Amino acid sequence: MSGQAFLLVNYVPGTSPVHRAPLWLKFLVVVGCGMGSFLVVDWAVAAAVLGIMCALFLLSGAGPVRLYKAVRPILPVLLAIGLFQWWQLGGPVAARIVLNILVCVVAASILTATTPMQRLLDGVVSLAVPFRRFGADPERFALTIAIMLRSIPFIAGAYSEVRDSARARGLERNPRALVLPVFITTVAYARQTGDALAARGLGEPDDDDYPRP
Repeated sequence: MSGQAFLLVNYVPGTSPVHRAPLWLKFLVVVGCGMGSFLVVDWAVAAAVLGIMCALFLLSGAGPVRLYKAVRPILPVLLAIGLFQWWQLGGPVAARIVLNILVCVVAASILTATTPMQRLLDGVVSLAVPFRRFGADPERFALTIAIMLRSIPFIAGAYSEVRDSARARGLERNPRALVLPVFITTVAYARQTGDALAARGLGEPDDDDYPRP
């Protein structure tokens, strides 16, 4: 689908300092940016952090084109959010909110652009291991993350194709012409994914997890 490159930056091989940084540090940066979006109240600070994140992304060698593609899908949403917040709360607050969202998107893009998917999933499993004593299944959790990362570009691609089709028929302003086909496509994709997992015996609870009658 034409939209499969949206939202996520695929891994870009390289030997930059960002590539060589420990995975835990990259996770920490992403979490820190997410928490900072609630704590930073000055738009100038948010702009400075965004500049640092963009510099790190470019330092990785992923390039400005991939950086633009990472933020392009959310630009219309950010424009709407910014205008509404500017109308309600003023320019500085609107700028801070928009900039903080961009910081989170760029930070996540740095993680996916400089970390192979398998290493990323292995890291997720490692982080989830301490929660095994509470009944968590790290492998199943990693499988869920992998399915999510694969599904987001698919849904974005489905929306892109439906939007182009609706525009060609003059129905781009009709919500039903946009939402309903995407909903049907997404449900069908989810069913196909579930059937494929069931056929391979993945995602099913182990027999030992439940007491025998």
